[in-house]
Amino acid sequence: MQSSNRRALSLITLILLTLLSLGQALSETEPADTATQVSRQPVPLLQFNGAIGPAIGEYLSEEIVNANLLPSAERPPLIMIAFDTPGGLVSSLRSINQAILASNVPIACLVAPSGARAMSAGTYMLYACHIAAMAPATTLGAATPVQLGMPTSPQDSGPKERDSQEKATQTPDAKENDPGDSKPESKPKDSKDAMAQKVLNDAIAYIRSLAKLRGRNIEFAERAVIDAATLTSDEALEQNVIDFIAADPDELLVKLDGYRLEMDGETKQLSLAKANLVEHHQSWRNRVIATITDPNIAYILMLIGIYGLLLEFYSPGIGVAGVIGGISLLVALYAFQLLPVNYAGLGLILLGIALIIAEAMVPSFGILGLGGIVAFALGSLFLIDAEGGDLSISLPLIAAVTVTASGFSLWVLSSLWKARKAANVSGDDLLIGASAQVVKGFDKYGLVTLGGECWQARSDTQTRTGETVLVVGRDKLTLLVTREATRPGSDNP
Repeated sequence: MQSSNRRALSLITLILLTLLSLGQALSETEPADTATQVSRQPVPLLQFNGAIGPAIGEYLSEEIVNANLLPSAERPPLIMIAFDTPGGLVSSLRSINQAILASNVPIACLVAPSGARAMSAGTYMLYACHIAAMAPATTLGAATPVQLGMPTSPQDSGPKERDSQEKATQTPDAKENDPGDSKPESKPKDSKDAMAQKVLNDAIAYIRSLAKLRGRNIEFAERAVIDAATLTSDEALEQNVIDFIAADPDELLVKLDGYRLEMDGETKQLSLAKANLVEHHQSWRNRVIATITDPNIAYILMLIGIYGLLLEFYSPGIGVAGVIGGISLLVALYAFQLLPVNYAGLGLILLGIALIIAEAMVPSFGILGLGGIVAFALGSLFLIDAEGGDLSISLPLIAAVTVTASGFSLWVLSSLWKARKAANVSGDDLLIGASAQVVKGFDKYGLVTLGGECWQARSDTQTRTGETVLVVGRDKLTLLVTREATRPGSDNP
């Protein structure tokens, strides 16, 4: 008995020792695996192409903020943004740059792939990033506010506006002053010129501040805004506008290993030897917003909504047109809330649709229809106050919709013109002078048939069954008839 107990105790002791040794082995190997995972250093890669709008602004801002909210030990060593853009909205650009400037994680911006561009708002964004890079055969610049247009005379206005930033001693209209005038400045011609000057000066000051913060070429930054100057990737590197030329994000990541940069007054060295890029895609919400905030899509949704509701009101049915129209109109209004909408343009569109509908209901022989077409076309052109070239309604789309509306108006007008010339097919004009047949002979009141219908009739003469009589008038629902022989103007007795 004792021997069996000893054997059992020895077996239990052996099992415990084995488990203890296995646990110790696992505890020794686990930190090594964890250290390997940590050393990989995932670097978020954010990519987009196209105009910078509300969806792109939200996507980049949220990713940058989320990376900075992580605990210090879990923060990525770098955030990389690869993009190709023709420009975009100032409001979206500002939100992105604010997130970049407030970031404690270095941000590298890369204009890629080859053939890409960083125009207008993209240039401001490139200047705001801690590290700026471009792929070969890419371009940047042309940062003049699009909605104001370029100066009418770049050779003259460029230096003067640059001087207005540095010296503040003259305005762009200074060349119109009398040389003998004692006043050093002249006021702008009108409020529109003044507003254009304010926005342009604000853009110059903004990009100057970014260039100074990152230690990049200030002179080109000014020329990009004032003269819409552009540079290739090689020229940008030579003129200290960018820091690197890299064909793709992977090559840039390799080049940035060991790179030193200034952040918050301190020098920071990047250690990216074991870093790997992890692409962060846009969420489904960002993709939906990007789709509906396309001005062309929002424009089409608005038209579907308006015509769907009108169709439902004029021809109530199972509600399909009303439901689709209501949803489309609400989605379009949400998109317009995010876009720079000109409400005068929206009002012109609504007025144009109302006039086209009025032409169909109140014939004006083309006056209302033509006015509606003109109002609709102008409203479509003015609907979006585009701050970027790609954030505007396509002219072919406007032309197609306007031609369709014009065709509808012309169809209504031609139908009315034909109806005006056509003979009457109802009313007294059709009844009076027509021949009716007596159902049964009568002396004063009886029944006659006319056009397949049976009418009550009154006659001052005796009629016979089957006789043909002439309708000479109508008294409510009673026809006034006379015998053919006594037709007015007849030679018969």
